[in-house]
Amino acid sequence: MSTVPIKRQSYLSFNLGEEKFATNELRVREVLKVTKITIVPDTPPFVRGITNLRGMIMPVIDTRIKCGMVSVPTTQDSCLLVLTITKSNEKQSEFITIGALVDSVIEVFEADQHQIKSLPIINSEYQDKFIQGTFKIGDDFIMYLNIDELFSLDEKENLSHLGLQ
Repeated sequence: MSTVPIKRQSYLSFNLGEEKFATNELRVREVLKVTKITIVPDTPPFVRGITNLRGMIMPVIDTRIKCGMVSVPTTQDSCLLVLTITKSNEKQSEFITIGALVDSVIEVFEADQHQIKSLPIINSEYQDKFIQGTFKIGDDFIMYLNIDELFSLDEKENLSHLGLQ
């Protein structure tokens, strides 16, 4: 009798307000303290602006707004998650580097795929788009965020033009 090995993956968890989220750690290039963010006129409300990442211009998004929450000023706990998102079309795939502003980072944890549970259908617009499920860790529920589904193709195109990739 053969057994199928359980595939464990690493996830980075973070706070947005009182809610806990996680994304696949492979998509996170690094975690940075928030530095100067330059406002860019005429951008969508979820775009905080741009910042300099070692000579590379990187768009910064307000993850709270993108997840349907109210934006708040940054604090000493606020962080930028430097993420790689995929922009795909029929012909090619390319990667975009963005800074995702979060309230704080919690930890990196490992979990099996079977630990991701589906959310009950609540008719929530953002749940259907980019919340792939939830982890139950202790008494906490952590929503699993699919970072590629967080943005539409048009939004990804606009983000790629904001940064010098």
